[in-house]
Amino acid sequence: MEFSESQRNKCAACYRQFNRLEHLVDHMRTSYHSVHEPTCGICKKHCRSFESLREHLIGPLPKVECARIFSVRGCNLCLDILGSPNALRAHRGTCQLSRGNTGALLSRMANLGIQDDLNSRTRGSKVVALGCKMVGGGTDGSLDLCARVCLIDEYENIIFHTYVKPQIPVTNYRYETTGTRPEFLRDAMPVKQVQRKIQDFLCNGEPIWKIRSRGGKARILVGHGLDHDLDCLQMEYPTLMIRDTAKYPPLMKTSKLSNSLKYLTQAYLGYDIQTGIQDPYEDCVATMRLYMRMRSQSHKIEDYPLASDPQNRNNFASGRQSELERMTPDEMLEISRSDYYCWCLDTKEGS
Repeated sequence: MEFSESQRNKCAACYRQFNRLEHLVDHMRTSYHSVHEPTCGICKKHCRSFESLREHLIGPLPKVECARIFSVRGCNLCLDILGSPNALRAHRGTCQLSRGNTGALLSRMANLGIQDDLNSRTRGSKVVALGCKMVGGGTDGSLDLCARVCLIDEYENIIFHTYVKPQIPVTNYRYETTGTRPEFLRDAMPVKQVQRKIQDFLCNGEPIWKIRSRGGKARILVGHGLDHDLDCLQMEYPTLMIRDTAKYPPLMKTSKLSNSLKYLTQAYLGYDIQTGIQDPYEDCVATMRLYMRMRSQSHKIEDYPLASDPQNRNNFASGRQSELERMTPDEMLEISRSDYYCWCLDTKEGS
């Protein structure tokens, strides 16, 4: 098939056009287009994030033809295109999730004591979500101190839920959002004990060095803003085992800044959280559901899916410039790989 000059200089993924073929090669070298990017189900354009895909389909300046079809057959949560309006109606029943009442009931139980299920049926959990609620310390109450922590399994069962006694005095209980009173923390579990319990559960009997080498039985840890939560708990956990919805590229803003968990839950799960007094269990459920939705995406299987895999490091090497310029845009896309770890790979590794 003969390509016109404009077709040869057009990216096969994002459809950007370039004046010269070498500029397209430079673009492919730094764009890391891959099968793992959010993709329009109509025109097949690749987007860097679901936020970008949403703008492409819904606005404020969407692609007209894609917007027209999406308005009839598109799901505004997962952004998939269904085969018919009837199929869309059936799909929405499963795609839009409800907040549920389990968390409120269990949080009231937690006010009466500790819920600790670390040694029973949850031992088999491979994925857990962590959520914390902070009170204020320091002279102006702006220093975050972990006062409540919750850990759930992938089926949304509570593993561990307790109040935490901070190591320094609390100067602002932030009652309007935390619901925490002084008496809840007076005899609470010390932060060091909480840290040990959670760390031991996450590591699952494996030493940290083995976890860092992607081995062993350690659990995947899901959350939102986990760096902050782990810091407040004075914990460390290997980055390769962390799935943070605040840092996952497909869930970030087009400006590459983080979205709030409240926004992500409303936009991609279809319900509201963090209204009034906030519950860490509710945050755990939201992050786990977001993780499961991202993990369940069906992408083409590749033996070496990351640009950092040794087998791919020469794909766009400067020494191949002449060879790359002879390739079609589709051929360049075929050898392009992702620069982030897609969560769908967790399913493939576990299979």
